[in-house]
Amino acid sequence: MNIGQKMSTSVIENVEINGTKLYFSISSKQSRKPIILYLHGGPGDACIPLTKKFNSELEDHFIFVNLEQRGSGLSYYKFSPEEDLSINTILEDIHQFVLYLLKRLKQDKLIIMGHSWGTVLGLYFIQMYPDLVAQYIGIGQVVNMKKNIALQKAFLRTKMKNTAKLDQLDFVHEPTKASLKLTKMIVAHGGSIYGAKNYRKLILPFISAKDYSFKDLIHRLQGSKQSIQYFWEELMDVNFENVLHFAVTITFCEGRHDHHVSSQLTAEYVARITSPCKLIWFGHSGHFPQWEEPTKFNQEIIGLLEPQVN
Repeated sequence: MNIGQKMSTSVIENVEINGTKLYFSISSKQSRKPIILYLHGGPGDACIPLTKKFNSELEDHFIFVNLEQRGSGLSYYKFSPEEDLSINTILEDIHQFVLYLLKRLKQDKLIIMGHSWGTVLGLYFIQMYPDLVAQYIGIGQVVNMKKNIALQKAFLRTKMKNTAKLDQLDFVHEPTKASLKLTKMIVAHGGSIYGAKNYRKLILPFISAKDYSFKDLIHRLQGSKQSIQYFWEELMDVNFENVLHFAVTITFCEGRHDHHVSSQLTAEYVARITSPCKLIWFGHSGHFPQWEEPTKFNQEIIGLLEPQVN
């Protein structure tokens, strides 16, 4: 934590949405402020302890809400094979949760902020429900998953002395397994967090989090594992390259050194988008600028949104 970084005053609440209890953090001071709804990555990478540690400054300016998605983190339950789960399931959860928030807080629109997997949900959501969204912010934006895999491989070939393990990945018969192994290689070769080859920086806040019991930590791991099992295959087919106009103003926050979800692809995408769109670069970040450069990130978001929503 940076010296002087304020403590979060967010509280944990839950609400039943589409038959399941969803947990979320929400700013305790809920005066008339714009709402930011944060959609976490993964699938299944619930992250309330991280936004509470690194992004608490946003609570002074916004009603900041971090939703732990169905089956993830504090919202964990064991998925059943009988459930017909898909990306659309999560999108409908988000839709109903947004309606709940807007009614409760007596507002017409909110700001969607998605990270990684959450950017897939975010871009789909603003296409489906543009009237509910004031602005969209994508962090580590997913554009084209198949192209991303090709760029992950290219990055690793510049870093690995022996590419035998890379060459042995079977994307034909085991695409999910191969893609997950590829992502682990990206992390181990410094392509995920800039200047690091592990996720230690992002793990420690969970261990010290007051909102997560030991049982919750286990559930968080189980939720991540099952969400990948249920949603990863569908995620592999995501491609937004032909969606070039949006009814909502968009901002992308990208780490210069993101080889986890290629920021190069995002920059190329931004150049082709025909509706209002902005790209903010983070020079000392990989895939997690909101936590790698939290002070800059928080200030950028405040500067971006406050003049337009007041």
